[in-house]
Amino acid sequence: MKPVKSAINQDDQRWQLVLARDPSLEQPFVYAVKTTGIYCRPNCPSRRPKRENVEFFDTPEQAGAAGYRPCKRTNCGDTSLNQLHAAIVSKACQIIQQAEQLPSLNQLAKQVGVSPYHFHRLFKAATGLTPKAYAAANRASKLRSQLQKGGLVTDALYDAGFNTSSRFYESSADVLGMKPSDYRAGGANTNIRFAVAQCSLGAILVAQSSRGVCAILLGDDPEALLHELQDTFKHANLIGADAAFEQLIAKVVGFIEAPAIGLDLPLDLRGTAFQERVWQALRNIPVGTTASYAEIAKLIGAPKSFRAVAQACGANKLAVAIPCHRVVRSDGNLSGYRWGIERKRQLLEREAQA
Repeated sequence: MKPVKSAINQDDQRWQLVLARDPSLEQPFVYAVKTTGIYCRPNCPSRRPKRENVEFFDTPEQAGAAGYRPCKRTNCGDTSLNQLHAAIVSKACQIIQQAEQLPSLNQLAKQVGVSPYHFHRLFKAATGLTPKAYAAANRASKLRSQLQKGGLVTDALYDAGFNTSSRFYESSADVLGMKPSDYRAGGANTNIRFAVAQCSLGAILVAQSSRGVCAILLGDDPEALLHELQDTFKHANLIGADAAFEQLIAKVVGFIEAPAIGLDLPLDLRGTAFQERVWQALRNIPVGTTASYAEIAKLIGAPKSFRAVAQACGANKLAVAIPCHRVVRSDGNLSGYRWGIERKRQLLEREAQA
């Protein structure tokens, strides 16, 4: 008799969630209405049926197999669980971006209606970052933006959400890659090593700061690539490559010619929190495969931001290391590429063969 009693209790608990229009989604069950032949999620805004007309299923697939069809309301029966989870992650990202102080994991989970463990797992699966890492990236992005406007470093760090100056200066090298005053001065007193070479795609420039590779540029004219690097790091000390650095650029060229060997480099990413989420998602696209801008937008929990995803791809200064060439239109056709459509085509053809 125990299994029967357990099932009854579970259905009663699920019915209470349906009555409350519970948005937590920690248990992805659906309820089906016998009189209408439709199944819904517990947070569906539709009018509640009589309890005797309701039965429960663990998944939408089970309800469909029993002959029920999905509800057509937005965010209900015809919306996949992944999309609903993406909505949770998107809401959490908005909370982080708008918060004056970094919220804790428990605070974030409570605001989006899921347990801390469940929320942490969902967030990392969608963005590739933990909530804490995403919050830190967002705070670093705010800081860089404030410093670029000029003004006092102290004002910038408080505006970005750092509670104390001592805590900020302890992590400033990791956040900015240099001293705050040097960053505000456009990279002054920062050394960036670089080298230019030739590959089958034309000229290539690779540059590295103390944190990692900060630029991989492709083009037809080596001189133009050097000017682009100078424009990006206007006040940094640009240092020509030595023999050891030339091994690094040889590694990048080797990957371009033979993608199967892979490319694993320490990277110095300098973008907004949103851009870094996109770039992380791009790095998870396997060699030889592609994804659409819309698919990337869903993966990072911002399904309506596919145009912003395209802009983040265009802002990428690390060709092949952040493989924005693997992002295509929803119909599979190639679209804009910072370094030219033909180079994008060649990279994809080589990776497909690999």
